[in-house]
Parts: sequence; C-alpha cells; structure tokens
Amino acid sequence: MEAGERRRLRREAAEYYRGLRVPERMEDALNALFPLHPQDLYGELANYFSRFSKAPVICKLLGRKVIDGVGEPTLEVEIYCTVKNYEKRICSSVMATHSQIPENALPETIEADERERNDSVYTAVEWVSESLNTMLRDLDPTDQCQADKMLGEYFANKVEEKKEIERQEKEIREEEESAKVTSSPASCRSAVTPKQKKGRKSGKKVSEDAPISPAEPAEPVLCGSLAIGGASLAIAKAGATISRVPLYLHTALLKHKETPKEITLPLPMVTVLYCEKNSPAKLKLVKEVMLIPPVELSLQQGIEIVQEIQKEMTRKMESPGKTPGSLKRISHLGCLITGYDSLEQLLLQMQAACSNLGLELGTDMYLAINCAAHELMDYDKGKYEILTGTFRSPDEMVAMYVEMIKNFPFIIALIDPLRKEDREQWSSICRALGSKCFLIAEDAATQISKLKTDQNINIAMCSGVVLKYINQTTVSDLIELTGILDGQRHISILGSPDRESSDESLVDLAVGLGARFLKLGGLCRGERVAKYNRLLAIEEELAANGALR
Repeated sequence: MEAGERRRLRREAAEYYRGLRVPERMEDALNALFPLHPQDLYGELANYFSRFSKAPVICKLLGRKVIDGVGEPTLEVEIYCTVKNYEKRICSSVMATHSQIPENALPETIEADERERNDSVYTAVEWVSESLNTMLRDLDPTDQCQADKMLGEYFANKVEEKKEIERQEKEIREEEESAKVTSSPASCRSAVTPKQKKGRKSGKKVSEDAPISPAEPAEPVLCGSLAIGGASLAIAKAGATISRVPLYLHTALLKHKETPKEITLPLPMVTVLYCEKNSPAKLKLVKEVMLIPPVELSLQQGIEIVQEIQKEMTRKMESPGKTPGSLKRISHLGCLITGYDSLEQLLLQMQAACSNLGLELGTDMYLAINCAAHELMDYDKGKYEILTGTFRSPDEMVAMYVEMIKNFPFIIALIDPLRKEDREQWSSICRALGSKCFLIAEDAATQISKLKTDQNINIAMCSGVVLKYINQTTVSDLIELTGILDGQRHISILGSPDRESSDESLVDLAVGLGARFLKLGGLCRGERVAKYNRLLAIEEELAANGALR
C-alpha cells in the first residue's frame, strides 16, 4: 500500500472515530478508572463502553414442541437478540394450557382433544419460527406495547382467515344440499313433512317449569393461538433481561409506568385436597380444598404451616378406619386425591388435622373451596347434583352456601359456586355473602377475549376473577384486564391452568400486576413447586431490599 493511500485511510479513520467521540470517551474512561485500579481493567472498560452501544433488538424467534408437566405437548418460544453485533439467546417461555374436557369424557372425545392439541402445537411452532420471526425482527424487546399490538393484529387476521374458509365451506355444503333436494322427485313432500313433524315435536316439549339457562358455548380456541401468548411472554422476559431487572419489576413498570417503591405479594391459595367429581364417594360439591395463610405471616411461614397440615392429612388418610376419605394418589394439581360422603365430613377432618397441630381454622389458617359448579349441573333435571342422587335448584344452592358459611366461617373464599349462566343467583349470593367471603369466578367468568371489549366481568357483583395466561392472551392483555378489575374494585387472582409447565413466569406476572391471590395448585409436582419456590425467592429479595409491603 502506497504512503498516500495509508495517510488517506488514517485520515478517514480519525474522522470516523472523532465523529463517534471515541477519543474523548476513551480519555474519560481511562481517567475514571485509573484511581480505582480495577482488578479486571478490560472488563471495566467493556462495562464503561457498553453504555454507548446500540440497544439490543430481536433478531430471531424459534418455536419448539416440548413436554409439559402432565406429559402433553406444548410450545416453547426462544428469543434471540442482536447484542453488541452478536446474536445472543436471551430467554425462552413455555406455555401452560387449559383443558376444557370434563373428567368423565368419552375416550373418543379425549382422543379428538389430543389430536387438536398436537395440531395446535405444530401450527404454533410454525407461526413462531416463520411469520412471527419475520414480523418481530429488529423490534426493541422492551417495547411490550408495540410487540403485543403486532401480535394482536396478526391473530385477528388469522381469525378472519378462518372465518372466510368456514364461510366458503358452508356455501359449498349448501350448494351440494340444494342440488340434492332439487334432483329428488319427492322434494316437495320431503320439504313439508319434516316441518309438520317438527311442529308436533316442539308442542310436546312445552313444560310448565321455567327452564334453566343453557350453558354458554366455550370460548373457541384457534389452532396455533399458543404462539401469541408464548411470543408475548418471551418478549416480556427478554425485556426484563435486557433492562437487568426481575420480570416482576419489569411487569410493574409496564403497568404503572414507574417502578413501585413497595410491593405487596399475593397470598397463595394452596390446594391440599382434590375431590374427583366422578369418584365413588357421594360428595360432588367440592373439587378443590385450598388453604390460605393469614396476612400476618410471611409467605415462608405460611407455606411451612400448610406443609404440616398436608402431612397431617396424609397421616390421617393412611390410618385405616380413621377417616372417611381414602388416599389414592397425587393429582395433576400436585395435591392428594380423595373423596368424601358429605361436606361436613371433609371440613371436620380439616379441623381435626389443624387441631392436632395446635392450629385453629379461622385464626391460624383459612379455607377456600373450588366448587366448579358448571360440572355439577344435570341439564335433564335443571338442577345441581351436590351429592350422589341429591339435587338443588340454583336458588336452593344460594341458601345452602349461606348456611355453609354460617356454620363454617373459616371458609373465606368460594370459587365458581354457581354457573355463569345463573346471573340472578350470583346477585343473590353476593348480596348475602359478599361481606363474609370472597365469591370468585373462574370458569364462571366472562371469556378473556370479551373482557377487554366489554370491560365487564359478566358477573358484576362477584368479588374477583381468576385470570389464566393461556392461548392468545398477551402480557398487555393481563395489564389491561387487571387495570379494569382494579377500577371496578374487584380482586385479581392469577391461576395456574390444569396443564402446567415448568415456566415460573406466572409468579412474576402476579407480583408485578398486584394480584391479591395466586392459585398455583398443591405443594407436589416439580412444575408447581418451582412456582412456590420462585414466590419465596421474590419475598426474600423484596425483604432484603426493603421493598416488601
């Protein structure tokens, strides 16, 4: 290289570095670090100059099929960012899912659900690795609002695509049916006869009893919708990592636009007993029995007491002839599966277990019951089956709950005591018991997709709603929904779905969103225990920083 060329390159290099203020910043760095004599000088120089580097941006999303806590397929989303000119894996999220299949479903229904689940995971992996990977490239991972807006628009387009396909298929079917009817020689007679029969049938169905409201259809789940929730959660985790703060603080900042000085932790609803609805035992009214520690205790103390109660319950169940409930196994919720012949048997056994430990229900520990009333309705009789062969009308259910809380005041929360369709009875039970215990809607709540549009939780007088992070729900959705509930003076409960994963993010979301309760299941099974451990770690961290309210 000639001397003139070298001088030109040196001149261009000097202009380039001066334009980026490199000599000035290098001098500042050396002056600042010299008095410190750092042990790792180049490490400190790297830290110093990193503040001037470009903000990381998303460069790749990768979808993967993985196994959840009950051995079923689910979606993992990995997120990579360009950090200081290099591609770097930042984090991943694993989605939990919620099954809408009842316990006593037919084998063919279960098989169909498994096929749909596999198809949905396969589609979600495809969406993440292809469409979303391209769409979200070069996005700032700390811009959660923009990311979720783009994800929402993508999902809305997919919904419209499916509607268009269904409309076209319907038109084809109608044309084929019309062609068959036209070509039939007895088309006129066949068109009249069914109408006459239908009229006679409808006349026979007239009943003097007022019918119950039919069950509202389940929220449709679009195949592949896991991709939306998985991508949103992965971006939130990446934003927290890039910002060098825990996910719960990042979430609180997204919700309140500022980092709170103090944080109140949600109280855990720890499931200790799971009563199968199709078990040989007579009691159908109770699905889950949960313990709630008093607010005076730390979460560490509260969970330790719950563990002792659970051990005592197990001991009593394993003692032959000493208990009405029979110990079977650990449920998918991470707690004991058992059965009882009456509500009184169950509650008296809980009282006895606590008493043996020198504890008193209503003072040292409280109870919550998940009734899952939507699983109790006998639509032929129009009544709830609370015990085998024992039925109650919606109005009788309200009276029964009032009597239950009167006799057992240590029950401070009822989840899904009625179906969501029994709106009049929800109003009645809230008027009667709203000041005595929490009346919470889980399956009885409005579909999450409608909550944002209607800004109404469907059962206006209930105490609060269990929100689950599933399907196309985004982090921004939860921020908006908890804001709506806060404004209506309802409590937010973040709940673990039936099919839980090893991802602990739900706990951080609950803390950051300011949820009142956290419903995680029992203290067994690794995917659930990991979340309790995360909750305890957050408590310890906040206490050490003086930020625990």
